[in-house]
Amino acid sequence: MLKKLQKKQISIIAGAALFAFLAGAMVSAPEIGKSLGKWLKLSQNQTEQKSDGSVTQSAVFPLISQSLPERAAKLATIAQESRSPDRNRARYLLASDYIERTQGQKALVLLQGLEKDYPILAPYILLKQAQAEAMLGEDGKASDLRQRVLKLYPKEPAAVKALYLIAQPKQQETAIAQFPSNPLTWEIIRKRLQENPNQPQLQLILAKYAYDQPGIVGVLDQLVKQPTLKPADWELIGTSYWENSQFPKAANAYAKAPKTSRNLYRTARGLQVGGKDKEKAIATYQQLVQQFPNTEETGTALLRLAETAKTPKDGLPYLDQVISKFPKQAGTALAQKAKTFQTLKDQKSASAAWQLLIAKYGNSDEAAEYRWKIAQDKAEAKDYIGAWQWAEPIVTNNPNSILAPRAGFWVGKWAASLGKQQESKTAYEYVISQFPYSYYAWRAATMLGLNVGNFDNVRVMNPEVITPQRPLPPAGTETFKELYLLGQDRDAWLQWQTEFQNKIQPTVAEQFTEGLMRQAKGENLIGIDEISKLEDREIPAELAQYQTLSKQITYWQARYPFPYLREIEKWSIDRKLNPLLVTALMRQESRFEPKIKSTADATGLMQLLPSTAKWIAPQIKVDFKTINLENPNDNIMLGTWYLGHTHDQYNNNSLLAIASYNAGPGNVSKWLQTLTTKDPDEFVEEIPFDETKNYVRQVFGNYWNYLRLYNPEISGIVGKYSTTHPKLPSQ
Repeated sequence: MLKKLQKKQISIIAGAALFAFLAGAMVSAPEIGKSLGKWLKLSQNQTEQKSDGSVTQSAVFPLISQSLPERAAKLATIAQESRSPDRNRARYLLASDYIERTQGQKALVLLQGLEKDYPILAPYILLKQAQAEAMLGEDGKASDLRQRVLKLYPKEPAAVKALYLIAQPKQQETAIAQFPSNPLTWEIIRKRLQENPNQPQLQLILAKYAYDQPGIVGVLDQLVKQPTLKPADWELIGTSYWENSQFPKAANAYAKAPKTSRNLYRTARGLQVGGKDKEKAIATYQQLVQQFPNTEETGTALLRLAETAKTPKDGLPYLDQVISKFPKQAGTALAQKAKTFQTLKDQKSASAAWQLLIAKYGNSDEAAEYRWKIAQDKAEAKDYIGAWQWAEPIVTNNPNSILAPRAGFWVGKWAASLGKQQESKTAYEYVISQFPYSYYAWRAATMLGLNVGNFDNVRVMNPEVITPQRPLPPAGTETFKELYLLGQDRDAWLQWQTEFQNKIQPTVAEQFTEGLMRQAKGENLIGIDEISKLEDREIPAELAQYQTLSKQITYWQARYPFPYLREIEKWSIDRKLNPLLVTALMRQESRFEPKIKSTADATGLMQLLPSTAKWIAPQIKVDFKTINLENPNDNIMLGTWYLGHTHDQYNNNSLLAIASYNAGPGNVSKWLQTLTTKDPDEFVEEIPFDETKNYVRQVFGNYWNYLRLYNPEISGIVGKYSTTHPKLPSQ
């Protein structure tokens, strides 16, 4: 009844709403980190580490998560204090709140002279004054203030806002020339292209700086018709298409770009994915191998040539080249070689390839997968000692593999089956200490008897949760950071986008900051994705930076954010559901995107099909005609009822309820008849639908991460395990 979320995001801010966000109009967005009574408690005692190394204790920053009425009196009190950074912040934030409530005169009183006391935000203070004056009908004064911004701060990103609002051709030309990465500049360009599409230089600016924005593919489709494009332009166009998953179009563009190893590979891969010109794809891969024999793309090209060979045997020479020349990809080639020999019924050669994989490339993902397959086979045959022996090296040799926590947990289960209780306990402790982010850390914590819930009682738990204030972004200017920490998300976004010009190859700090900013803007899917993908860094220096970042709780809290808290709390309590379980499911279903749709038309945060919603509505005495599945409150109201319903069907067994939410009750009933195991962990492993098996692990993994990151008791326990460094028991 509920279909998995499609991978490609559907934009939630477009057209008039995008214009409003850019220009500074007030557009409602999810409020992050709100205090939610007994369930959620906002930490008021946190400090912020500023980039110069000093620690700023602010009474204002924690208030941004509160609603305007909630924080008004507190800000007013702070604004009356003696001169201090917090006094300036309180005046600015309170003035911004007054403007949002169309109380321009009150805002002007607070803003008067503030730019001298608060120079880090001086141009934005003048722009706020202009906004307040315009609100009061004083258009002349507003224009003078914007001109003052241009005179005093011509090189600051805030100047673009003044240029945009003045809206004269000369000012627009300045914005395009000096601030091409500012989103307001993109709006200027879009308007000009609507009037005259034949402006390739403007289209190229969007291709370079706005490739990740809605509507860019249409711009690129017009741009490629231009007859005067240079090879460097085609490379830019190819990259923009590639980043938008338009692979065949990217291939056509890269074919006209400079002949680098990356461009040749992407030309060939785009043709291969497109499926229309296999021979040309093969020829381009071969050209890459000949012209750039030693690049990493060449190793990947050889693997592609092996998979596109006419017969499995014809692919073997390509695999041998990878094994001999490209050690990073040799594990992949060896595994493919072994499978090829198995297809050819040459078991001796297959065995030799597997043995070489284990012996020489034991730290590869393919070696881990091979070991895990053998371990599973032995466990199925009740040879738990053999399974233990095969699984143990995965944990130690392949700690970055997705299989490592899984193998470590099952070492604990198999040790228990052998009566080795101490070894079992040590294995579980090892999984929590080394892989605290994983689903299997939760299962290990459950086995150790910790108060983290189990499949049969998670629903009724109501853990205390403390939500932090926003973290200090690691990249960007002090002006951007101040705007972000004050919750001035529209201006922070404009400022950040102007500064962030390295989108294709961002630093670790820049990518994390981009993720934080996307979440602040309400684009949670992109934000979570940007932050999560940091773990894929391979360059040693970047990997080291990621590993340092990943040791900070702020990184993981950004991967597991808490939007729509009020709605989640309200309906979770009403349905007698654990709010963290609802949050976990919502993160998996939609990454908290309220308007996203699947290919099956499942809609919104909890991915409800309209037919399901229509069935639910009368049962909760709601007129279906009044329901809007893109409205967060409506979606969560119906989705939580359905999640409660699946729990009721299975006697509050959350494993079966979550599986049913994904696969439907009919499939779960069938599995209950065919899967005879009473062990819930074995049941999860034996779910015949890979999508549902992964879904169950991901939802409960999400639940565990929210618990360990935001519940003080469990956070403290996990922290203690990480400092004890237990060793995985050997067999």
